[in-house]
Amino acid sequence: MIRWILTLLLCVLLVFSSDESVLAQSQMADLNESQIQQLNELRQEAFAATEKGNFPTAEGYWTQLIELLPDNPVGWSNRGNSRVSQNKLEDAIADFNKSIKLAPDAADPYLNRGTALEALGRWDEAIADYKRVLELNPNDAMAYNNLGNAKAGQGRWEEAIADYQKAAELAPNFAFARANYALALYQTGQTEEAIRTMRNIIRKYPQFPDVRAALTAALWQQGLQGEAESNWAAVVGLDGRYRNIDWVKSVRRWPPVMVAALEKFLTLK
Repeated sequence: MIRWILTLLLCVLLVFSSDESVLAQSQMADLNESQIQQLNELRQEAFAATEKGNFPTAEGYWTQLIELLPDNPVGWSNRGNSRVSQNKLEDAIADFNKSIKLAPDAADPYLNRGTALEALGRWDEAIADYKRVLELNPNDAMAYNNLGNAKAGQGRWEEAIADYQKAAELAPNFAFARANYALALYQTGQTEEAIRTMRNIIRKYPQFPDVRAALTAALWQQGLQGEAESNWAAVVGLDGRYRNIDWVKSVRRWPPVMVAALEKFLTLK
């Protein structure tokens, strides 16, 4: 579940900003020039390792940064992200708790903790964290998307649809929010609107395997085999994990109706 937790549940890497920047500067004043250079190098290495998907290495760099600046919330939250990406969820939550204790009015640690709680199926706690993010930043599109994910986990599909729609309105280029919106529409029987939305997403993002896989399943259900097969060929070339229905169900966490449609396609095909 490594890369997909970051991508689908949407953790965010913290950067030094606002109050955290002031805190970091005050702490760095106690470091010598060599330590400051080391800190900057470690931070660059940590971000580079994260970009490459090398999360254990990134965790090591964040740990070293925490040792240099133990009272700065940034390192704790970012190490938490690297641990989420390794499915070390309880350890990640402990890091996010520390970050929140150090910066209770910073939104990102709540968002990140919510992703870990969500991965554990602790829906109510995740929802509380996402709502806290929205108290701090009412226009946070990620928080709305993740709030929709948590409500979907509880089977509250209509509420999830509203949250995904709000996320997409706030961030029109937020493709995953639109994809989640389409999947939730399909779950609630709004098939035509779901397919229309999927097709629109693919026109803008033709290399988006998640939506192509979903569209494959939906079209196959409608008997549009040629178009379904065409989309599936693209999916296989982009991301072969959609062949694994257990991965789609448990890691990607598609809605049950869409999972069943894809399973039927894979089985009959």
